Amino acid sequence: LVLIALGVFFWPQFFLNGVASLRDMFHLMGLILLFAAPAMSMGLIAEERRTGTIEILITMPIQDWEIVVGKYLGVMGLFGVMLLLTMPYAITVYIFGQNMDWGPVFTGYLGVLLYGGSMIAIGLMASSFTSNQLVAFFIGLAICLFFWVIHLFVPFLPNGADDVFQWISLDYHYRSMMRGIIDTRDVLFFLS
Repeated sequence: LVLIALGVFFWPQFFLNGVASLRDMFHLMGLILLFAAPAMSMGLIAEERRTGTIEILITMPIQDWEIVVGKYLGVMGLFGVMLLLTMPYAITVYIFGQNMDWGPVFTGYLGVLLYGGSMIAIGLMASSFTSNQLVAFFIGLAICLFFWVIHLFVPFLPNGADDVFQWISLDYHYRSMMRGIIDTRDVLFFLS
């Protein structure tokens, strides 16, 4: 569904712009991931609680953090495959454009990977709050939406608070990577 939505919204805009760039695709990916990341991670722990298999999993001879990291890496693997399936978009843009700069493409993909990873982590956390997958989805969506739009309130805040709100915004850090800039502050933000 993510790939279909991306194709439906990206290709008409690409042909209207007439520019060999994937910036619009990365922008759309950020918007689509707002819904897709909580959907991919909503059942990770919530379903385990609902079915009662969490007790079996917790009594295994592994640490709790290993369970959480294993579930996170499993969804990140699915997300990585989804990103690999968008590579034909980049190849097609290159064929049509011939003068596409690959630097912003690689940093854009790195940005999408980090951005999606942070949203999946938020969705995993939301999944641990409840035993209902739908409730976990909406909690994850609400938290991701909060961190996605928080930078929009910066002009209305006093000095000092605006820097904090801008710093915790997912979209603020993601946009600089979409432009082809790899800043260690942005990478450290997403990793943390």
